[in-house]
Amino acid sequence: MTLDPAFQVFLGDCRVRVEQALDHWLPVETTQPRRLHAAMRYAALGEGKRVRPVLVYATGRALGVEPACLDAAACAVELIHAYSLVHDDLPAMDDDQLRRGRPTCHVAFDEATAILAGDALQTLAFRLLCEADDLCIAAADRLRMVDVLAQASGSRGMAGGQALDMEATGQDIDLARLENLHIHKTGALILASVRLAALAAGAADDERLPRLERYAKCIGLAFQVHDDVLDVEGSTAELGKTKGKDAATHKATYPALIGLDAARDMARRLTAEALDSLEPLGEAAEPMRQLANYIVRRKH
Repeated sequence: MTLDPAFQVFLGDCRVRVEQALDHWLPVETTQPRRLHAAMRYAALGEGKRVRPVLVYATGRALGVEPACLDAAACAVELIHAYSLVHDDLPAMDDDQLRRGRPTCHVAFDEATAILAGDALQTLAFRLLCEADDLCIAAADRLRMVDVLAQASGSRGMAGGQALDMEATGQDIDLARLENLHIHKTGALILASVRLAALAAGAADDERLPRLERYAKCIGLAFQVHDDVLDVEGSTAELGKTKGKDAATHKATYPALIGLDAARDMARRLTAEALDSLEPLGEAAEPMRQLANYIVRRKH
């Protein structure tokens, strides 16, 4: 996939920025308990699309806030995502052996350490929002950010979506139920990325926020639809995880429910709707436009 050159620079800068910030906040491996800290760093650092933190920075640019004011939010949302992957990969959940092209956390370490690493990554996310020195917003808005992230991560958000996903495995479900599942499992944290950036920008009541939230809801669903398509069309080498795992474990997916072509069309329609939501925001929202296109054209 050929990226717009300006967006390629933006994407690279965001990834470097969040990687450096994560490296700063994660405990070093030489600090006790060493094995736990090594597992946390293994799960959070290195290869990854970093879509959620990139979305934080892209939203911040659209709202005119400096990247330094967004670092804590970008790291916090990525730490929650990293913890969710560690736990989702466990034998009690999706039982995956490969993530981002290397052994999953519980394979590289052990199940108990992986569980504890996920727990610790989650709590570190909230600590960042409370304590980061470079968070350029008032204490009251920090508290609102904690609330936004907690709701997106919990039983009414990502964790609840995972529970719905497990309940749906092996069952015949309709499109509305599948969409509701992924609005929670994938979409909640993507929507939170936009909301966290808006709070960091002091724009919680900005008239542009409903459009930004609509954009986030559309790309969150498009992201999952395209993921389902890649599980059918991609290779293990490209995906960095086991190809065809959804079908092998009888997961509820869009290609299985509506067909591969219809799933591709759905992802394209959602992307078009997301782009339409950004129309009044002008040039400052260009990274968000490019990110939407990247999400449905990526190969992993």
